[in-house]
Amino acid sequence: MDAVGDHKQRMLRGELYRDNDPDLVAERRHCQQLLDKFNATAAGEDQQRRALLADLLGEIGPGSWIMPRLQCDYGSLIRIGANSFLNYDAIILDCAPVTIGDDVSIGPRAQLLTALHPMEDHELRRQRWETAAPITIGDNVWLGGGVIVCPGVTIGANTVIGAGSVVTRDVPERVFAAGNPCRAIREL
Repeated sequence: MDAVGDHKQRMLRGELYRDNDPDLVAERRHCQQLLDKFNATAAGEDQQRRALLADLLGEIGPGSWIMPRLQCDYGSLIRIGANSFLNYDAIILDCAPVTIGDDVSIGPRAQLLTALHPMEDHELRRQRWETAAPITIGDNVWLGGGVIVCPGVTIGANTVIGAGSVVTRDVPERVFAAGNPCRAIREL
């Protein structure tokens, strides 16, 4: 039998872990309770939203803002720098750290997905084993609406990702990149 907290430590190390571990389920439930409150706030309840985000996220820098509806797994693994903006309906599966730099703009319905499931061994998938890989978004990046960022990806500073792109690999600094799969189109 696994020790208490073992699956969380495995998750944080990027090793196989079980997402149905009772400790992880309890952490996701707590996160969902904070998200329910955040997503239910009315227009103009800026102080309440900010307080909920401070409780939910690992870090949110000064001047940063997130529009409801936000969805995430744990919240505590998300770090957002200063003056960044996440538009409506952001989904952040933070089974590994998600780092968003300063002055980042993320369009509506963007998805930052750290979770990975075994591809070769369907029995491991059936038994609810998974891994996760971190996502890093550099300073002054703009992700257009509907962008999907896959596990393990780093997006360099001052880069723009076109709407609807699926980012499966690292993207360098100072480029415009787009497509499925996303690729650098030109330097900025």
